[in-house]
Amino acid sequence: MEIIKLTTTESTNSYLKNLLKESTPKNFTTIVTKKQTKGRGQQESNWLSEPNKNLTFSVFVSHKNLKIIHQKSLNFAISLAIYDVLFTKNLSKIAIKWPNDIVSGNNKVCGILIENTFKGDRIKNSIIGIGLNVNQEKFPKTLKNITSLKLETSIEFDLDELLKDLLLEIKNKLNLLATQKLALLEKKYTAVLYKKNIPSMFKNSSGEFFLGMIIGISENGKIQIQLANDSVKEFGIKEISLL
Repeated sequence: MEIIKLTTTESTNSYLKNLLKESTPKNFTTIVTKKQTKGRGQQESNWLSEPNKNLTFSVFVSHKNLKIIHQKSLNFAISLAIYDVLFTKNLSKIAIKWPNDIVSGNNKVCGILIENTFKGDRIKNSIIGIGLNVNQEKFPKTLKNITSLKLETSIEFDLDELLKDLLLEIKNKLNLLATQKLALLEKKYTAVLYKKNIPSMFKNSSGEFFLGMIIGISENGKIQIQLANDSVKEFGIKEISLL
């Protein structure tokens, strides 16, 4: 596993994309930076991170035989890898918020952005970007419901050691994916899904509010919500938000 450490870059995902244009990186090549100036999250959102306090890194993964129809299992594997490492750090009420944020209580501690390259009906490779709030204690007032490992545990973490733990667990979970342990990954993922089986308020893309309950994930990776009339509706990532 090759780890490339940068002092600063716009985005570790973008750095890996540019690297791919020039050569083929070794599997599990990891780009980590102390300062990321244009970090990205889901739905083109920005990921803001105080320099030298957090982990912002991206991992290049080459897949041998991963079908596009199993894309959700890739998301399960990466989310569970981060979850399992953070679970050992004694965070309060840790969970995976669909599709792949990690939360402690109601506050976000980690975001994941997976960008894939496709060939035929297969996922050829993935660039897995991870932003984890580690030792940062103050955040911009514009950011709501956000926390860090240090705020949750009062412990100062060694970033290099934490990175090693995360990369090892990512490899472990991707091995489950490669050996077709898809049902196991989904079972573990849904078992720690934020607000699962708890009546909650949602807002759809039209701005309408409604009461529902998360009950699982569909075959194509959409979230399944049981409505007040007991019917079940599926939503994509840009179609709904949990309040």
